[in-house]
Amino acid sequence: MPNPSAEDTLLLVDPDLDFLEWATKHLAAKDLRILRCDNAANAIKVIEKTNVAVVVAAMEMEPFDGMELLGRVIQQSPQTLVILTAGFPTTGQIIEATQRGAHDVLRKESLAFELRPVVESALQTQEDRRTADRPIAELPKHDGRVKMIGVSRALQEVFKLVGRVARSDAPVLIAGESGTGKELVAKAVHEYSPRRQKEMITINCGAIPENLLESELFGHEKGSFTGAIARRAGRFEQADGGTLFLDEIGDMPLSIQVKLLRVLQDGSFSRVGSNETITTDVRIIAATHKNLAEEVAAGRFREDLYYRLNVVEIRIPPLRERLEDIPLLAEFFLQRITRKNGMARIRLSAEAVNLLQVHTWPGNVRELENTIARACALASSNILLPKDIPLASAPAKSPAMISTAIDQLINVAPAGVSLLEWVSREIAGRALDRSAGDMKEAATVLNLTPAELKKLLAR
Repeated sequence: MPNPSAEDTLLLVDPDLDFLEWATKHLAAKDLRILRCDNAANAIKVIEKTNVAVVVAAMEMEPFDGMELLGRVIQQSPQTLVILTAGFPTTGQIIEATQRGAHDVLRKESLAFELRPVVESALQTQEDRRTADRPIAELPKHDGRVKMIGVSRALQEVFKLVGRVARSDAPVLIAGESGTGKELVAKAVHEYSPRRQKEMITINCGAIPENLLESELFGHEKGSFTGAIARRAGRFEQADGGTLFLDEIGDMPLSIQVKLLRVLQDGSFSRVGSNETITTDVRIIAATHKNLAEEVAAGRFREDLYYRLNVVEIRIPPLRERLEDIPLLAEFFLQRITRKNGMARIRLSAEAVNLLQVHTWPGNVRELENTIARACALASSNILLPKDIPLASAPAKSPAMISTAIDQLINVAPAGVSLLEWVSREIAGRALDRSAGDMKEAATVLNLTPAELKKLLAR
């Protein structure tokens, strides 16, 4: 823990008394005062009488939930930081909590690894704020329509970043491989923003020929080119007051990049074939599967435009880096496909799920959805077995792949720690995440007994 000042008081709020006892011991530090409550109403009473620096509260509580407690704490004590915990927080809960000012949202299954460093971060933030005095403002509650599926820490970080960036009008660059869900993230940014009452207009910069892309973006006057039989408003005009999503911005021709840069600089443009200057109020979200820094270095993308677009970057991890999300995604696609086609309920066998989790998924979430759709179409029963999944067998791990993985672990290991113990803890934590917190299942994966795994985690 950082050296907390005499002002530092930590309040734990959870109906689980065993958790309160564990967390008190786990977070104990010199000069840190730890208070405990088993319900939200008593927590408010404590905050009324005590200068609380950080609150760690469960989502599920009585007589009101953690989200409402967050709002009341911020209203009553704007400087207090709130960390919410939940078994499996939903996309909406994470984004909404972040928007409303939560310092972090943690899964309960990961608290053994994450609670202490997150509380340390919160206390350090409070120490920095004592001189800066920056209050947190409560944001309006909003139930978003976008549903992003995932419990992995990597994807939850994306949710939290969406919650933060949605509040502003800053340009956003969404980076990620094809099929990872970049458009879904763009929709989430829009739907949780103050512009949500207006439309989000989408244009795929790589799917429109260069000679038509300028007209699509900026519009044209009647007779400005062959086929222009009437004046037409472009996407920038249509999106006025809302959001313009430029998908695959890395494929935009250099000639159009120059014109886009002008709009980003002063919000003005002209239709093709017109000298009239039009101004627009549009929030830009761009997405690409390419590495734009490399495209800039190769001369295929303007450096000044890159920095204009990349004010906030949201990087979406590929599916192979969040294997724990695959069972939830597969189940979601199964339900959606069977419901849409009026089919009887189909479920995945445990063996089929295991098969899905060892595939490398070069096509990411889009490939998984198509795979589930094909499996449903060809299913011979209401239970999908490995033979029903249209995938090749899991690729064997070559010695070179294993060697590369070991090298990567060595390279990222913190300095000054026992490498073997650190690797053991990381692998144990990963197994626990993949088993959704099931200690017995994680121990089986690691060929350990539950008692041995608990001992390892305790270290």
